[in-house]
Amino acid sequence: MNVIAAGIGVALLAGCGGGGSADSGSSGGDPKVIKIGTLHPLTGPYAGDGQQLENGAKLAIKAINDAGGIKSLGGAQLQLDAGDTKGAPDTGQSEAQRLISNGDVALVGTYQSAVSANVAAVAERNRTPFLMDVSGDDSILSQGYKYSFRMQPKNSRFGTAAADYVDQIAKASGHPVTKVAYLHESTAFGTGAYNAFKAEAGKLGLTMGPEITYDAASVSDLTTQIAQVKASGANVLVVSGYYRDGVLAAKAVQTVKPKLDAVVGAADGAFDQPQFPTDAGSAANGFFDVNYHLDDSAAAAQAFVKLYKTTYNADARTEAALAYDAVRTIAAGLESAKSTDKTKLRDAIAKGGITPLTISTGPVTFDEKGENTTALPVLTQVQNGAPVVVYPKEYAAKSPIYPANPGQ
Repeated sequence: MNVIAAGIGVALLAGCGGGGSADSGSSGGDPKVIKIGTLHPLTGPYAGDGQQLENGAKLAIKAINDAGGIKSLGGAQLQLDAGDTKGAPDTGQSEAQRLISNGDVALVGTYQSAVSANVAAVAERNRTPFLMDVSGDDSILSQGYKYSFRMQPKNSRFGTAAADYVDQIAKASGHPVTKVAYLHESTAFGTGAYNAFKAEAGKLGLTMGPEITYDAASVSDLTTQIAQVKASGANVLVVSGYYRDGVLAAKAVQTVKPKLDAVVGAADGAFDQPQFPTDAGSAANGFFDVNYHLDDSAAAAQAFVKLYKTTYNADARTEAALAYDAVRTIAAGLESAKSTDKTKLRDAIAKGGITPLTISTGPVTFDEKGENTTALPVLTQVQNGAPVVVYPKEYAAKSPIYPANPGQ
């Protein structure tokens, strides 16, 4: 492991504690090996995102092991135990049960809210900690679960922040929002973001236009949907979807050319990603996204981005950092609990405490429902071929360009 990796390993373990006698519990087999299960879509239409998440988890495990493992457990090494959800809730459920039966002490996943909902139920029945790296649906953690935790902000925070941010920057520019069209994928993720945006838009007095939905797993073109946006007369389009369909939406905007002041993602999986301008081309210019985002000003985040690029010859998406931080949180829990007993581990994880790689108002802090209360949605915009944070001002690298005239 190079100097960058070693540095990250030292940083992440600094908050994990150390010393003390080890509990004899383990995940089975070698008592010096502790297995952590990952549940991501490694095949199917979401495999690109799933691989990013998986890679983030792998980097965290290697960094922890290279830095001496779990010191309070005699230097026990972590081992990744991968499960492929294939993007299907039923498969995610059966894979979660398989990994738990394998002796995994905790689970990380899953990218899709519908999958995470099933996994959370399995984790609760088996009293196994489950760290959601990416999954935003509010309802998952509204069940009274004790063993599930979410690293990212929940969907309602994205939808609410998207309405607030676009309203604020539009008014500041002298081009207020006149009508909002909303395009979203049709599962709990997209619907939840839409409902939160609509509720906040009502409070702000924003006029909502058509709600247009699509199946993200099967859609191959969104020009028909963008034509509906154009016909509606909306001057702002809000989009909630995944990476592949986000690129399709951007290309459709460029083709149809609706007269828009802005396209704003609300937790969209494409618009704030480093490779989005490459995949969407000039269609990406000016696109906004309200999302979780790497803290680009922090040395640890910069090191993570360099390490990911060196290891995988690809740009790291923020989702990879969330998986990385989920594993770090489990490692911190193991250090603090000095045990692999899953109830003790759950209680230690609930205390949070790590400094995340993403923009945040402080260390990871879980409330009684398992929500990370310090996770912060920020507004990014593609400027000069790269997404940068533009709002709120205290986190901004550049000022927003508005109207953005996307597709023109």
